[in-house]
Amino acid sequence: MKIGFIGSGNVAQTLGRALVRLGHDVKLGARTPSKLNEWLQSFEPGEKASAGSYQEAAAHGDIVFNATPGTVSVEALQTVGHQALDGKILIDLALPLDFSNGDLRLSVANTDSLGEQIQRAFPNTKVVKTLNTVTSALMVNPRQLAEGRHDLFISGNDIEAKREVTGYLKDWFGWQNVIDLGDISSARGTEALLLLSSRVYGAVGHMNFNIKIVR
Repeated sequence: MKIGFIGSGNVAQTLGRALVRLGHDVKLGARTPSKLNEWLQSFEPGEKASAGSYQEAAAHGDIVFNATPGTVSVEALQTVGHQALDGKILIDLALPLDFSNGDLRLSVANTDSLGEQIQRAFPNTKVVKTLNTVTSALMVNPRQLAEGRHDLFISGNDIEAKREVTGYLKDWFGWQNVIDLGDISSARGTEALLLLSSRVYGAVGHMNFNIKIVR
């Protein structure tokens, strides 16, 4: 499958590397694509990894990941334009983190979410919010923690798109349990989990943890 990433930081590079190793054709998009030269050099000949602009990555992907910083995600996606994203699944990984006052807070919360803002800005794109509640290492290898017996959440308006992405999460990365929280407004809850996980990190000293729903 051809997969595009809007964004080129640690999350995009970690997910992109895992997908390339699975045989997918992955293009990471960056404002300055040359910053990805070291990432590109880590692959073997014949592996399908490339870098380009945001626009090139979006056009490349049959599905597209948003891995930009959440405070600039809508702006970054608008530079890509609707044509490259219309009709596609956009897996939104971003969190609207605001450090402007020196403390961690969300730039959008309570009555809105970044996922909803993206969906409103791109009404013909199938926005699916997921993977935003765990670190990049757990995103691609959930079995490293409790043999994978912990939970991931998914939000979005398009039921079929969520079903398709759930299949990818299980097949590509080995997620055993993906809980559908409902429409894209449920991203308000998963984005706000960062406020809890940051405190857990401060208490335990690492990010190798996740939530398990016990019923």
